[in-house]
Amino acid sequence: MEYIIFAIIAYLLGSIPSALIVGKVGYNKDIRLHGSGNLGATNTFRVLGIKAGIIVTLADILKGTVATLIPLFMDADVYRLVIGLFAVLGHTYPIFAKFKGGKAVATSGGIILGINPLLFLIMILTFIISLYLSKYVSLSSIITGVVSIIASIFFHNIGLFIVITVLTIFVIYRHWDNLKRIKNKTEPKITWM
Repeated sequence: MEYIIFAIIAYLLGSIPSALIVGKVGYNKDIRLHGSGNLGATNTFRVLGIKAGIIVTLADILKGTVATLIPLFMDADVYRLVIGLFAVLGHTYPIFAKFKGGKAVATSGGIILGINPLLFLIMILTFIISLYLSKYVSLSSIITGVVSIIASIFFHNIGLFIVITVLTIFVIYRHWDNLKRIKNKTEPKITWM
């Protein structure tokens, strides 16, 4: 029963459409009608700018982190990484935004922050370096996932390894069209780094 309760809470947290809220409240703009139409941080950066992008990124990370910390604070006997997965599902398929959300990257990172801050730091550094070198957010997200799988081995936690592997596969799936555009040289690069 505890798993069901916390899974629902995590899904609802993940379903909060940060990009949609920031766009409508701060810019009077529905981000779904601009750029890629995606309710994630990348499209927010592209459409609304750096300030809005940072806010959405932090909010999306926080959704995953809070979802993993609530069971801890409530002293619940649940596997918090599994609960975190429901926040990612909520972010990707949000009930509050017609089940069309982001691509799972920031919220996935938020889960890891709530469970293993050192691994989260490795993820952030990997993402920044990859983004600096490639200028592709999508490719950097995938590289970060793969590096995280490898890094998780050194923490000797099979559950962490499995969840990160599942999340990385999901991130790759969500970015499949981006990979095709990279191959065809039609994927937009960032210009601010």
